[in-house]
Amino acid sequence: MATYITTPIYYVNAMPHIGHAYTTLIADTYSRFRRLCNDDVRFQTGTDEHGEKIVQAADNEGVTPREYVDRISDTFRQSWPGLSIEPDNFIRTTDSDHIKVVQEILQKVYEQGDIYFSEYSGHYCKGCERFLTEKEMVDGLCPDHQTSPDEITEQNYFFRMSKYQEPLIKHIKENPEYITPERYRNEVLSFLSEPLEDLCISRPTSRLTWGIPLPFDDKFVTYVWFDALINYLTGLGYPDGPDFDKYWSVAEHVIGKDILKPHAIYWPTMIMAMGLAPYQRLHVHGYWNVDETKMSKSIGNVVRPGELLEEFGVDTVRYFLLREMSFGLDSSFSYEAVTARRNSDLANDLGNLFSRVLTMIGKYADFKVPEIDKPSVTEEDRLLVDAMEEMIAEYSRCMNSFEFHKGLQAVWGVIGMMNRYIVTNAPWELAKEEDQAGRLNTVLYFLADSLRILALVLGPVMPVAAGKMAAALGMEELMDAATLQEDGCWGKMVAGTVINKGEQLFPRLDKKKKGKQEKQQSQKQKKKKKKDAPEVDMEGLITFEQFGKVELRVAEIIAAEKIKKADKLLKLTLKAPEERTVVAGIAKHYTPEELVGKKVIIVANLKPAKLMGVTSQGMVLAAKEKDGEGNERLVLSTVSGDIAVGSGVA
Repeated sequence: MATYITTPIYYVNAMPHIGHAYTTLIADTYSRFRRLCNDDVRFQTGTDEHGEKIVQAADNEGVTPREYVDRISDTFRQSWPGLSIEPDNFIRTTDSDHIKVVQEILQKVYEQGDIYFSEYSGHYCKGCERFLTEKEMVDGLCPDHQTSPDEITEQNYFFRMSKYQEPLIKHIKENPEYITPERYRNEVLSFLSEPLEDLCISRPTSRLTWGIPLPFDDKFVTYVWFDALINYLTGLGYPDGPDFDKYWSVAEHVIGKDILKPHAIYWPTMIMAMGLAPYQRLHVHGYWNVDETKMSKSIGNVVRPGELLEEFGVDTVRYFLLREMSFGLDSSFSYEAVTARRNSDLANDLGNLFSRVLTMIGKYADFKVPEIDKPSVTEEDRLLVDAMEEMIAEYSRCMNSFEFHKGLQAVWGVIGMMNRYIVTNAPWELAKEEDQAGRLNTVLYFLADSLRILALVLGPVMPVAAGKMAAALGMEELMDAATLQEDGCWGKMVAGTVINKGEQLFPRLDKKKKGKQEKQQSQKQKKKKKKDAPEVDMEGLITFEQFGKVELRVAEIIAAEKIKKADKLLKLTLKAPEERTVVAGIAKHYTPEELVGKKVIIVANLKPAKLMGVTSQGMVLAAKEKDGEGNERLVLSTVSGDIAVGSGVA
């Protein structure tokens, strides 16, 4: 049986964060599980590198688009080995073979009459790089970027997406597993209950040249989504490659809910226009929130995978992300939550169990797995075997249905049972009685074989830790080629196998230990106790240490706009160096147009606050004076000379 699992290709206008890591980890875990089921697996990820936002990001850094995408794409590629993520293919939309396939598909769809030329007027969101419908906007704003779309009228090429609306509805209704979880299937069907507009698939070269030229009109480049989605075919050698025939019919895509519409509507209709069979399944996950707020570079609460690996190690990070999020729903991240999972689930439950069993085998059986003494087998032993078999069945069902947290719950149910089994049978007491030697050997064998099965099922989730478990159990070579069907059954541990205690799997972490970001969050979010209040002397002076708690940075204003119904407020988009939004009360002193490009000084570690519905992350510094009539005047604090954004202010 074959499996083809993909992530979306990640847009390179920003660095990798925990959301990218989670999506890619899901695909990696599923690919490992399917290999454990003896499937022929192909796992693909990559980067999306065309479009207006790429040009803007490159301009901001003073480099060419090609130089920019090469650097960021490589950052994504280099991020995955540290998380033990091992894709079979890493694709880029700037690859020559991808460009060739996109142009061939465009030409085919154009020649059959499904692409036409027309003029269009609409609401264009630069952040989304697409036209928004009236229904999609909220209070006249893009719901994702909270900005007013530009009113654009221009001539472009359009894909007859509406032609395939009814066939798509029919396919979704006839295939309940096509979009999972069900809530997203219902969301797509609800959207399709309204007439579907045709899709604008080009951008004129008069305003964008960084893209794939249309093969039938070089005055236009391809819309980034029509380009990017085709990567799933390019990576298989479409149309004639042997991998395409083998894998496309079983294709499964993993995405975040923010790109549901392109994958559930644009992509299937494009596939239908190409005359191909639809992909098999679309798996949609929720957002990672930080402090109950959607993680976003614009508000400065982005969690980077490298920071987590440095703090906790690969196994803890992989386990936490898979265990904490119910697939399809939003979930909350905090360093405290990761530490709690590490100490409770991994150190106390799994790590302690593993260490106890290996220690007892070493002490009571000279580091060799003993043979079962059949006459001493009890009903309690058989219950452990039954529980292990039930766990394998539930684990397999959950992993197949992308309910990873439930699969891990099933595994930890057996871990708890094994810990109770040790207490009930008390091997240390059996070792004191000569006539209990057979029973002691039986208990130790049942525990050893249970650990072998745990290492097997934990391999897709925590490959490094599972490898350490297999090595300690003397099963390393066998586990490399193990399958769930052959090795997930009871009694495969060979008596006489030499084990070694090895290193401690999961040492406990100090609960007070926090990552860099958590420390910043604590400063911004937790109320100071009275004893921690700044010590201000009679002259109002503070210490250097107290002043050092204020984080001042240089930031560049890259966008500014007025906030409706707020005469004094402007919404500023800053680069510091991450993008963040700051609301500033300077509308009576500056116009939005004169602010763009200014380098200002911000307080970067303030607690986020909502002002007129906009979340403000930080504060812009300004000097204030009053004239003789009491009128207030504000002048922004800027820097003289050229200095990189994000630089600290000393």
